[in-house]
Amino acid sequence: MVSESFRLAQEERPGAVHLELPEDVATEEVPDQLFQPGQTNHPTANQENIRDAVNMIKKAKMPLLLFGAGANRADTCDALKHFVNKTGIPFFNTQMGKGVVDERHELFLGTAALSENDFLHSAIKKADLIVNIGHDVIEKPPFIMKHNNVKVIHINYFPAQIDAVYFPQLNVVGDITDTIQRITTEMSISEHWDFSFYKEMKEKIEGHLTKYFEDKRFPILPQRLVTVLRKELPDDGILSLDNGIYKIWFARNYKAYQRNTLLLDNALATMGAGLPVAMMAKMLYPKRKVVAVVGDGGFMMNSQELETAVRLKLDLTVIILNDESYGMIKWKQEDMGFENYGMDYGNPDFVTYAESYGATGHRPKNDKEVITTIRECLNAKGVHLIDMAVDYSLNHPILNVLLKENESN
Repeated sequence: MVSESFRLAQEERPGAVHLELPEDVATEEVPDQLFQPGQTNHPTANQENIRDAVNMIKKAKMPLLLFGAGANRADTCDALKHFVNKTGIPFFNTQMGKGVVDERHELFLGTAALSENDFLHSAIKKADLIVNIGHDVIEKPPFIMKHNNVKVIHINYFPAQIDAVYFPQLNVVGDITDTIQRITTEMSISEHWDFSFYKEMKEKIEGHLTKYFEDKRFPILPQRLVTVLRKELPDDGILSLDNGIYKIWFARNYKAYQRNTLLLDNALATMGAGLPVAMMAKMLYPKRKVVAVVGDGGFMMNSQELETAVRLKLDLTVIILNDESYGMIKWKQEDMGFENYGMDYGNPDFVTYAESYGATGHRPKNDKEVITTIRECLNAKGVHLIDMAVDYSLNHPILNVLLKENESN
């Protein structure tokens, strides 16, 4: 089992493997016999599937590219950038695929922060082919497949897990980087491709998303905080998110310039993960700026880790978006027609709380102080916690009524 654990840890999908020994087994002595972990060979897609994928892309009128969690690998990023530049096909990504290709790219349409009914989905509905690269079922579905004229190509190390919302017409199974490189080699631009609708939609999408970027009201809008942090963090700065309604705003509005610079959990959406993730990122990359953005609810589920961060002498900035409630569930209650029930609570004095652990606490009172405080914390030593009052009043009108204008198109 130890040998198998090492093998699993080195599979294509990297990660930790937990091996638990019962106490009676753990006390037993064992012979000094070690097993060498077996070598992992990455499969390659067969040529027939490569040709089928190329033909489907060439025949499509409005193809789209989607980059998921499985595409978030260094060599894959380079291959996809080359593919996008050669073909000129627009692309979007999942939350865990952010930064796979620099989101400042002119062909980037946006991030699928919701499964449907977002501005981006009006462009997705127009596509007749979606090339889904690195799809991972641990993620919230970036779109809901329907039995219509939209075809899907699944490119991954693993075949698609077919279900009611995902049933691709073609599986191209093998090393993703190798697959993309081979498709790129055989690919040529089709004269009948028409991306004009995507270009129009991108302008509309960006118009909606940037509407409140310079809104300096206080308590701060999450869109405004996105803008400030994007300006203050360098290209390789790392932003870690906990789980809450703000995660949707950041996934949609924060442009990632490099892979793994926006870290979030889009699987079980575990509250309390944002701070520990930021701490580990800072330990792995001590020279890079690291910020954790957490809700007050998620922060209090793991707030004791401030002591660990202080003890490890990390230079870390923690921003608490404080609305004294479970904002995501409050939004869901409202969206489902329920009354607001049991979602509001009281918080401790976060500045004093941070100082009790040996961290430095801050509480900005206006937009100007927000900017100066974040800038000072990013350039200071030690652990800094910012208690940030947040205004979620736009959650309902913007997140719940997204497609009225788009449906008219």
